Amino acid sequence: MPNSSSASAALSSSHSSQIIPQRLALLRQHMASNGIHACLIPSADPHLSEYLPARWQGRAWFSGFTGSVGTLIVTTNFAGLWVDTRYWVQAEQDLIGTGVQMMKIASAGATDHIDWLAANLNADQTVSVDGMILSLAIARQLEQSLSARQIKLNTKLDLLNAAWPDRPSLPTEAVFEHGAPYAVQSRSEKLALVRAAMQELGADAHLISSVDDIAWLLNLRGSDVSYNPVFLAHALINQEHVELFIGKGKIPAELQSALAAQHIHCRDYQQITSALAELPSNSTLLVEPRRVTLGILESCPASVKKIDAINPSTFLKSRKSSAEVQHIRNTMEQDGAALCEFFAWFDNTIGKQVITEMDVDTQICAARAKRPDFVSPSFGTIAGFNANGAMPHYHATPESNTVIEGNGFLLIDSGGQYLGGTTDITRVVAIGQPSAEQKRDFALELKSVIALSVAQFPVGTRAPLLDAIARAPMWAAGLNYGHGTGHGVGYFLNVHEGPHNISWLTPPEPQTAMQLGMITSIEPGIYRPGKWGIRIENLVLNVPGDSTEFGEFIRFETLTLCPIDTRCLDKSHLTQVEIDWINNYHATVKQRLTPLVTGDALAWLERSTVAI
Repeated sequence: MPNSSSASAALSSSHSSQIIPQRLALLRQHMASNGIHACLIPSADPHLSEYLPARWQGRAWFSGFTGSVGTLIVTTNFAGLWVDTRYWVQAEQDLIGTGVQMMKIASAGATDHIDWLAANLNADQTVSVDGMILSLAIARQLEQSLSARQIKLNTKLDLLNAAWPDRPSLPTEAVFEHGAPYAVQSRSEKLALVRAAMQELGADAHLISSVDDIAWLLNLRGSDVSYNPVFLAHALINQEHVELFIGKGKIPAELQSALAAQHIHCRDYQQITSALAELPSNSTLLVEPRRVTLGILESCPASVKKIDAINPSTFLKSRKSSAEVQHIRNTMEQDGAALCEFFAWFDNTIGKQVITEMDVDTQICAARAKRPDFVSPSFGTIAGFNANGAMPHYHATPESNTVIEGNGFLLIDSGGQYLGGTTDITRVVAIGQPSAEQKRDFALELKSVIALSVAQFPVGTRAPLLDAIARAPMWAAGLNYGHGTGHGVGYFLNVHEGPHNISWLTPPEPQTAMQLGMITSIEPGIYRPGKWGIRIENLVLNVPGDSTEFGEFIRFETLTLCPIDTRCLDKSHLTQVEIDWINNYHATVKQRLTPLVTGDALAWLERSTVAI
């Protein structure tokens, strides 16, 4: 999958200090001419995606901050960027000289910026935000907070269009079918399940704007968003047919005919609003407030009854079938074999020639590209040496590309999109002679990984509650980390997938309940700013655990197959149970990967899985 072009390529600090103030000045001119006192620019598009096509990277364009999550507010005399703990160090660097102030928040879902608007604007002043990229749920919060202070909200303007010269257009890459043997369930079968859920909820129609749900439901994939094999579209479903709103020419004629034969009709992307306006006045529409935007939904006649509920497809796609799981296991073996090749190259090359953080990205992507059914990376590789590893979402650039030499830790977080699954793995590599403190931190982080990996819990346990299991070993040592412990993962789809999420930052709502077949990451971390970062990440599958008089239980099957660098480890901090877990895991890794590697990669695998 080719990456979509970025509208906000990383700027050097000196460039940002020149360019961003100019962009903000132009935006303020358009704000003044429209009677706007504050402009809110979220990290969002009409599909409320995590990773955005270039056209909707306005927050990055006007702030210079290139992280994936953040909210920008611009007033006549202030500009602030609200970012969570993962991005504080990066934002501090990106915002130098821009005139944009970093505003620290605890989590990506926090709404501190709404409180700030309510507290800092006067009655009768106006806040502008493009309603087409504002989720219905956030719009409700925003309206409630602002109206209580008699502050006006304008959601009809798209100020970015006026203030962003040469704004990128919509992506035009073609959509393709995710076919057999990997798409193990047909479109008709998936639609029948969604329609049954609609009927149970009493809905005549169902609007889906989230691109991962649409891609899964219709067994289609695309390349409109970097790293995630999705395409921009809306879908309007009733019991007889589906209307798919998508850019002209994006679906090849033969595929379009096949869809039409299954009563899936393609319409122009922009016609979603007119289609909603045409809904019968007495109809009932199912929508998920967090996954549809105010601007699109405003097209509905006021008489249309709306049912707020999570998209049924979100639940359905989170529970992988046994056939999908087998493809995922095969994918994990191929991904592990690619990593053996990469790490063998790394170990044989380090100290003999210069290796930089960007070289790590190049080599790891090249190793994966040789593997069957590989499509693309699943996100931009994070390769951070020592202090750079202490930034959870660090990305090397030509300006920050550190040479890997001396002593310490190299953190590598990477992943791949394959036709048979999505991978996401983090490993930490010993460079030279790590210090005793580094080895202690590594052991404590690994204890946290193991603690959650071996956990058993009742079916239906809300995923955020599991977060404390991983943190307990760190808390006992007076340590903690700011991000969540794990996220759901899609099936050749988004590397971050709901509805489950192992994080203290996520409310333990009913939809977060853990069920069989879900895939989640386990990735606690220890970050010492200016020194080093440690994060070990595996993907795990929910499989049946014990069945007792107290109910049915779930345990985890570790899917990821790659040795953990025990050169980083002070095993005196581990119990025998934890040492046994490492040795058993490495025995499994060796047994599963040996048939897929040869030469240097095989030699590296064998020496990296020796029992400790």
